[in-house]
Amino acid sequence: MSAFLAIYLREMLILRRRILRQAASWAVSPLLYVLTFGCALGATFQVGGRSYLEFLIPGLVAMASMTQAFAIATEINVARFYFHAFEEFQAAPVGRLSYVLGETLAGISKAIVAIAIVLAIAWLFGVRLHYGPFFWLAVLLDSFAFASLAVAMAMLVRSHADQTLLTSFIITPMGFLGGTFFPLDGLPAWARGVLNLLPLSHASAAIRADAFGEPPRALHFLVLAGFSAVFFILACSTVGKARD
Repeated sequence: MSAFLAIYLREMLILRRRILRQAASWAVSPLLYVLTFGCALGATFQVGGRSYLEFLIPGLVAMASMTQAFAIATEINVARFYFHAFEEFQAAPVGRLSYVLGETLAGISKAIVAIAIVLAIAWLFGVRLHYGPFFWLAVLLDSFAFASLAVAMAMLVRSHADQTLLTSFIITPMGFLGGTFFPLDGLPAWARGVLNLLPLSHASAAIRADAFGEPPRALHFLVLAGFSAVFFILACSTVGKARD
């Protein structure tokens, strides 16, 4: 068995033991967003000729992909600081590439489960969108980028509290500003320029375009692939330094 597969299966075994609790917790936020923003507030206006609820669902998919993929950092930190599991990986014949790949795939898998929950909620509320190959490609690139970033950040922080700060200052603001809840077209040009530097903005745009049956721009996938490559290399580098 490859080393990365062993690490991945370890995370999946942990997830299997917690799947009911995790699924319930992953359903809370999207359900609240759908009820408050999509149904209550969104019932009074449309975005681009579609209901706000239809506009919101692809954004929630992109946000769930980001947040749950990045959440693997919490699992790594708990294992690293409290159970000293990373020390066992250091002693084992597990290369840094295998470690990063295994944890990244675990983050992607958790993100896919969270996205399935969002789509199930959308179905319950009568939202029927298009989920084609470009939709899932954007999801995978988004998840890969943020799972890789999670591994890198988990190696850099010095405590579990530091990880919470990263989530508060990076992931949460990006979740609200990355084209999730509102279209970026109505913003001033300088604000659009800044927000278009965020990977989540491109993920939201690509996912939403395919969900509406429109061809996504190739630029979105190129940007996501670029962030994925940079974050994965950064993760391998930080893991290597942590092992030294």
